[in-house]
Amino acid sequence: MITEQLYQIFLQHPQVSTDTRKIAPDSIFFALKGANFNANTFAAQALETGAAYAVIDEAAYCISDRFILVDDVLTALQDLARYYRKQLNIPVIGLTGSNGKTTTKELINSVLSRKFKTYATKGNLNNHIGVPLTLLAISRGTEIAIIEMGANHQQEIAFLCNIAQPTHGLITNIGRAHLEGFGGPEGVKKGKGELFDFLEQSAGTVFVNHDDLILEEMAFHRHFKQVVYYGKDETNVVSGEILENVPLLKIQWQANKANQAPKNEVQTQLTGSYNFDNILAAICIGHHFKLSAEQINSGISRYQPENSRSQIVQTKTNTLICDYYNANPSSMEVAIKNMEAITANKKVLILGDMFELGEHSSAEHELIIKKANEIEADQRIFIGKGFYEHHASFTDTFFETTDAAFMALKTAPVTGATVLVKGSRGMHLETLLELL
Repeated sequence: MITEQLYQIFLQHPQVSTDTRKIAPDSIFFALKGANFNANTFAAQALETGAAYAVIDEAAYCISDRFILVDDVLTALQDLARYYRKQLNIPVIGLTGSNGKTTTKELINSVLSRKFKTYATKGNLNNHIGVPLTLLAISRGTEIAIIEMGANHQQEIAFLCNIAQPTHGLITNIGRAHLEGFGGPEGVKKGKGELFDFLEQSAGTVFVNHDDLILEEMAFHRHFKQVVYYGKDETNVVSGEILENVPLLKIQWQANKANQAPKNEVQTQLTGSYNFDNILAAICIGHHFKLSAEQINSGISRYQPENSRSQIVQTKTNTLICDYYNANPSSMEVAIKNMEAITANKKVLILGDMFELGEHSSAEHELIIKKANEIEADQRIFIGKGFYEHHASFTDTFFETTDAAFMALKTAPVTGATVLVKGSRGMHLETLLELL
C-alpha cells in the first residue's frame, strides 16, 4: 500500500497505536519489530482490543481486509508521518542538544500555550519511532508544534529533520554526551549541527544562545534566513540574568528594542543555574511569537519540572535535588557547579555512573570526581563501576552498586542536608530516595 492510501485511512482513523496494552479505540495499530519482539504476532489481538486496522509486514498474518500489508512497518510509519507533516501549515519548532532538551521543550510549550494551541513531544518520544508518533498525534487545530529530537549517532538528527521538517530550531548546547556513538566531542558537534544544516537549507529561523561560544560559532559559519539571539548581554534580542538561586531560580529578563525595554522578574519552579539558558530560550521564543510579557511570565512561573529533571523534593530530613533521569559529563559538571552556587548549610553529592561514554568513560568519571572535590561539600558519594575504578585515589565514599549504597545509607543516613542526586537512569538512584 502506498503512503497516500494509508494517509486516507489515517484521516478516517486519526490515532496511532504501537502497544497492544494501550490500544486507542478505532486507531491504526502499527506492528513494529524490536530486538526481542515481533508485533505482527499481536496484530489480531490489537484488532480485537479495539483498533480499526493493523499495519503489518508479514503476509502470514494478513487474514482480513483490516490488515494492511506493507514492506516494512517502521518505514510505513515514518513515511506516513512525513506525509502528514506536509499537510500541516504551521510553525514546527525542532530542538536538540546534549543537555536540557526535555526541560526546554516543556518550558517552550508552557509559554506558547498561553496564546496558541500547541502540541509538544510527550515524555521522551524523540527518536526514529517517537518523532513520527509525535507528528501523527498533532491535531488539525494545532497552531504550533514543538518537536524534541534525540540522537546518539551522526545522521540521526538529519533523518528526523527530514520527517519533522522544522521551520524553527534550537540547539540547547553541545556537550560530552553519547561520545561512544558520536565518535567523540567533534562528532557530537557535527551530529547536533544537522538541525542547523536543515534550517539553513530550508530557510528556517534559528534561536541561538549568544553566550555559548560553540553555538555562536556554529551559527556564524552558516547562512540562515533569520537568527534570533538570546543571552546575558543587552545586545541580544532577549537578555536576562539570575537574581536568586536558593535553590529555586528567580530571573530577570527584558526584550531589547530601540527604546528602553522594561525589565521583568519571574520566579520559577526550577533549580540549577544551568537551567537559566533553557528558561531564556523559552522566553526568547515566546517573544518571537509575539506573546506579551505577562503571558511569557505566566508560562515560565507555572512550569513544574517532572520526571526527575531538576526536581526539588522536600523530605522529612533533607532537601533533594533529583536529577537522575539522565547524566553525561557536561550535565554532571553544571550540576556540581550549581551545588557550589546555591545557599545551603550542609551539602551532599550523590553521583551515579554515566553511560555510553565508550573509551572516554574512565577519564570522564575521574574528571567528575575531581570536579566534585573542587567545591565545598560535607559528603561526596560516588556509585557505580565507572566511579569505583578510581576509589583508591580519593578519600570520598565509593560503592560499586546502588544496592551497596542503599545498605550503607540505611546504616548511616544523610540528614539536614541539601542533596544532589544525579546519575544515568540505568543506575536506578531513585531507589535511594526512601532513605533520604
